[in-house]
Amino acid sequence: MSYLNTTHDVYKKAAENPEIGLCCTTTPVWQLPGLDIPNIMLQMNYGCGTTVHPRDLVNNPKILYVGVGGGMELLQFAYFSRQKGGVVGVDVVDEMLAASRRNFIKAEEQNDWFSSEFVELKKGDALHLPVEDASIDVAAQNCLFNIFKEDDLRKALQEMYRILKPHGRLVMSDPICDMHIPQHLREDEKLRALCLSGSLPLKDYIKLITDVGFGTVEIRAKRPYRMLSPNHYDIDENIYIESVEVCAIKDPMPEDGPCVFTGKTAIYFGDEEYFDDNKGHVLLQNQPLAVCDKTGGALADLGRKDIFISDSTFFYDGGGCC
Repeated sequence: MSYLNTTHDVYKKAAENPEIGLCCTTTPVWQLPGLDIPNIMLQMNYGCGTTVHPRDLVNNPKILYVGVGGGMELLQFAYFSRQKGGVVGVDVVDEMLAASRRNFIKAEEQNDWFSSEFVELKKGDALHLPVEDASIDVAAQNCLFNIFKEDDLRKALQEMYRILKPHGRLVMSDPICDMHIPQHLREDEKLRALCLSGSLPLKDYIKLITDVGFGTVEIRAKRPYRMLSPNHYDIDENIYIESVEVCAIKDPMPEDGPCVFTGKTAIYFGDEEYFDDNKGHVLLQNQPLAVCDKTGGALADLGRKDIFISDSTFFYDGGGCC
């Protein structure tokens, strides 16, 4: 697994000398009352989106974050947790752990509510998490899993599934690519470490998640990320890469397969007050209902002219059919 050694070296250097833009975050940094993020954390924000969603963080969850970066998302999680050891950060790079510890001292100086005791940092890697079975409510990773090759990615997902409690949430942000990435780019260890060539098609990414047992998957956002062009790479055409934010929930697997929400909506506009498909889905007159792809497909197959099913928006914010 020499490519993981290359990744280690890239992020060791990024810890010692922050490299702005190493990964290009595509979402605004959370602005929350009383939260002041140190500038060094912003410079070391090596992610492609966000994994911090307030609706995941109710009832004092135990939170795990893998790949600590400069500690920014750990600080954001701690904002909602505010308890000793409420957030656990795991990283294989000693220098990144040391940088986060230094950054937390700055965060304490800038935030009177924050204590470094809120975050427990542990040495470890995503393939062998130093965490007990079924002990975590919310696990997260940002722009890490796309670095792994498929067998290692499957192991990392299995580890996340192992440590989550029943109905626990795995929140992820990763680059994806539905275009063909030539094998010579996929095998380029530096490009993979830089989150440029390991991206999978969204369909394959979701299948890996559901194959390890997650019964519900939410696609929360999909955004433009990077462009690989023949001007800079040995390729014949432009390759468009997006970033995706996903929440995988450790729900029991339904008999008819996982519920995957890609932002589809059903609207019933018939003559009755509501439509009941007798499978647990009730559509009120002209009221939109978010539906998973499975339910959307089943409703479309009815062939009714008084039910509209939207295309995937790749934005889902809860309140769905399941």
